[in-house]
Amino acid sequence: VQLQASGGGLVMAGDSLRLSCAASGPSFIMYGLAWFRRAPGKEREFVAAITRGYGASRFYSDSVNGRFFISKDVDKSTMILQMNSLKPEDTGVYYCAGSQSEGLTWYSTNESDYLNWGQGTLVTVSS
Repeated sequence: VQLQASGGGLVMAGDSLRLSCAASGPSFIMYGLAWFRRAPGKEREFVAAITRGYGASRFYSDSVNGRFFISKDVDKSTMILQMNSLKPEDTGVYYCAGSQSEGLTWYSTNESDYLNWGQGTLVTVSS
């Protein structure tokens, strides 16, 4: 599956932003999906993940838990990251990632476990 991220932009601290990741190709429902981000001068880090299937489970990094919400629309082959109460430290390039998984509960916070990546979308949060 090919992934394309969109929705980034420049916002003020406290604002919300919604990122989308559109997938093209078969078997989207079979993929465990995730968002990662790379802040300026830092390593890419895990943000959120959602397991395969319709009744998916969600996981978040401590830094975004309670502010970000990951979801997907299987019929539209799209994954969403709703980001609320944004902070300047949320600034970075956001990447969507996916990997076809056999397990219904599979997810990973390790970027090397994901085989498919979108091109990234820049989020800038101004204080």
